[in-house]
Amino acid sequence: MKKIVLGVSGMSCSACSNGLEKYLSKQDGISLASVNLVMANASIEYDEEKLTVKDLERFIKEAGFKSTGLFDITKSNEKVTYTDTIIFGVLVLVMMYFSMGHMIGLPNFKIFDHHMSPIGYAAAQLVLVIPFLVYGFDILKGGIKALFHLVPDMNTLITLGVISGFTYSSVKFILFVCGVIPSYGSLYFESCTMVIFFVKLGRKIDKSGKESTKSALKSLVTITPDFAVLKVNGEEKKVTIDEVKPGDTVVCKAGEKFAVDGKIISGSAHVDESFITGESKPQMRKEGENVLAGSINYDGYIEYEAKNIGKNSTVSEIVRLVSEASNTKMPIAATADKICGIFVPTVMGIALLGFIIYLICGAGFSESLNVFITVLVTACPCALGLATPLAVVVGEGLCAERGILCKDGKTLEIADKIDTLFFDKTGTLTTGKPVIVEVENASGMTDDELVKICASVEKFSSHPIANAFKLSKKDDYFLPAENFKNYSGFGISADINGKTYYLGKGAFIAEYAGIKDLPEKSKNAVYTEICVAENSKYLGRIYVADALKPDAKELIARLNKLGVEPVMLTGDNEAAAKEILKDIDIKRYYSGILPKEKSDYILKEKAAGKITAMCGDGINDSPALAVADVGIAVKNGTDVAVDCAEVTLMTDDLMKITEFIKISKNTLKCIRMNLFWAFIYNVLMIPIALGALKWAGITLNPMFASLAMVLSSLTVIANTLLLKRKSLK
Repeated sequence: MKKIVLGVSGMSCSACSNGLEKYLSKQDGISLASVNLVMANASIEYDEEKLTVKDLERFIKEAGFKSTGLFDITKSNEKVTYTDTIIFGVLVLVMMYFSMGHMIGLPNFKIFDHHMSPIGYAAAQLVLVIPFLVYGFDILKGGIKALFHLVPDMNTLITLGVISGFTYSSVKFILFVCGVIPSYGSLYFESCTMVIFFVKLGRKIDKSGKESTKSALKSLVTITPDFAVLKVNGEEKKVTIDEVKPGDTVVCKAGEKFAVDGKIISGSAHVDESFITGESKPQMRKEGENVLAGSINYDGYIEYEAKNIGKNSTVSEIVRLVSEASNTKMPIAATADKICGIFVPTVMGIALLGFIIYLICGAGFSESLNVFITVLVTACPCALGLATPLAVVVGEGLCAERGILCKDGKTLEIADKIDTLFFDKTGTLTTGKPVIVEVENASGMTDDELVKICASVEKFSSHPIANAFKLSKKDDYFLPAENFKNYSGFGISADINGKTYYLGKGAFIAEYAGIKDLPEKSKNAVYTEICVAENSKYLGRIYVADALKPDAKELIARLNKLGVEPVMLTGDNEAAAKEILKDIDIKRYYSGILPKEKSDYILKEKAAGKITAMCGDGINDSPALAVADVGIAVKNGTDVAVDCAEVTLMTDDLMKITEFIKISKNTLKCIRMNLFWAFIYNVLMIPIALGALKWAGITLNPMFASLAMVLSSLTVIANTLLLKRKSLK
């Protein structure tokens, strides 16, 4: 099976997208189809041996829509202009002047006067309605096609209403002109113009809202430059990105953006990667480190080797993953989709039933038709259809802006319910890199001098503890050392200025430096002890430990505030686990466990009905990440996403975890509000359209019904865009 994402134009409501999805799904050779109204695309898995891309595009056309080729978010932006809206808005005013001007005492030409020239009065409206039928031809055509394929949508409702009103009015007018009837009574030409005008206006507002929700993703795509500067035979050459090949040497000067992903060959600079990692401060990047396309070189000259280019870049990969995530449907959307699936046929039935009941009760044909048209026009599946996908796109975009990669909409919904969050200690809550926590000095020299000697010896060691001494040290910091020896698992030694220095466990110092009686330790067993000796002289101890990340304490405080219980999992012993927890408010922890056992603890919580999340680095905790309801991987390498995790943090900033949970909660709250307003609108307006408040003198005609429909969509769009302004603290 092959997967392809095709752009689709012509969809206006959830009934459209659901109808297309059903039509595609029932075609032989298609195993899965998912249509996204907001992104305007169709994700299709199909059998290449049975179908071609042209076949898929033909299916889309048969369903009443148009394929725009392979989906590309950078080209999906249909510029919204309001020129036609202004022109037809003026025509609407002209129509209102001719049809209703006399009601408020406005002067009119005799030839168009309602009483003096009824034929001229009606003919003027008939002439004016023709341009609107042409203007709304896409709606009428789509509505008829959808009805023909037995998947009626919003276009079908509008089409039935407009055609009914236009046909009835035209027939009455012709019969009057021919002298068959003495009067044509009420006409619906002005209602047809108003309905088409407001529906088209609503479509433009919807389109603007959809494009606004995709702004975060589009800003990611457009942030990469179109040109690069290559260094060829010592000379600089400006080329387009398409001309860059992996292995080329690319130049980036201060103030410029990196053109492609690559690895620094020479130079160093502070680099702004906030657009992808969410890290607000520029990070130092030097020789041997990776840089990302679109990041900004603040203050240095860098030459780097091109690695990932164009659609293979990290940015493009993120956009692809987020676009796919936006195409997945939330469980909460399932109910809305089911309702939308029966909504249009139900409204058609209600409108027809209302028409029949009014006729039976003695109302005239004109009044009954008015009820029929008003019910069709006032119903708004569009607002229902936008409620969920619009919010998902905004939520996914907010995550992407903050360096949080969420793989699907389902995860965004589950995160709202997380009540237990498991942490792998090493590399997640802690830095994973040993640091010097205390120097016990008996040498007579300063602490810095003692550490410098140790660092000069440890420089040659590959043991993880050696990093505590070598961290952020430049080459000119170290003293010249020779005759380095490594006593595996025991200690190391080297000669500096003719003296031999020993670093290791107490037993190592006793055996090789001949120092039998060492002073008592000042620290407990949770710290790693490094004894130091010069020839046979004891110099002191240096204690090394894995330190908490600076933001770990605040993270735990925020989680507790959100009602999420933090739980720590570690392979360390009980004493080491307790030592780490002295500074953070984690009540529950499990120590001395193997990596493969972590998943067992998570499964127990799930069995107890808890909604769990697991946060780790994706290296030795993959099973735990996989079994949790939400796996959160802290990026540790060059891969954009960790396969076993639903969420990947593009930086090791732990605050991203609570930001993700807050985005999830805000998104779900927004969806619920959207669905509430969309449902309440239809629940209230359809009965009013049927005349439920007629006893109070409140009635609804097609003109105001179409305006109300636009306002309902506008409410959903406005509420969704407010999601961008919500606090994440």
